[in-house]
Amino acid sequence: MLGTMIHDPEGLEGEAGSSAGLGLLSVETVLQSGKVLREVRAHHEASGAAMRGYEIHLGETTGPDRARPFARIGQTQGSSPEGAVSRDGRVEGSYLHGLFADDGFRAAYLGGFGAVSDLAYDAKIDAVLDALADHLESHLALDRMLALAGVEP
Repeated sequence: MLGTMIHDPEGLEGEAGSSAGLGLLSVETVLQSGKVLREVRAHHEASGAAMRGYEIHLGETTGPDRARPFARIGQTQGSSPEGAVSRDGRVEGSYLHGLFADDGFRAAYLGGFGAVSDLAYDAKIDAVLDALADHLESHLALDRMLALAGVEP
């Protein structure tokens, strides 16, 4: 979507054809069958910060801005370039998701803008889920619900 064009010759995401992207990156994407969905460890090209997340995409993106990758997947020499960065460095695109759940990467990335992030993401999620469970337990007749479901309490 950040690139100039998205091509879907097989109609994988709707009617076959091409659509203009936002034009913020000098890249084009061709959708292809064979969705990629995998957990990855990578490092951010600009800051060198390690990151973990998951890669998800359906196709291939090419173009001049791919010469400036957002990240490199893998922790060793020969790691593969991922994503694209505009010539002026103001726009970055990536197929990597969930990166900001990684406390170390988020702190390094936002630190590049002079911002501070001291959020402990996993602890915050656990606390919210625990509070939600406590709330549900105090407001629902769980024994009755389990009995209706045929489960012994």
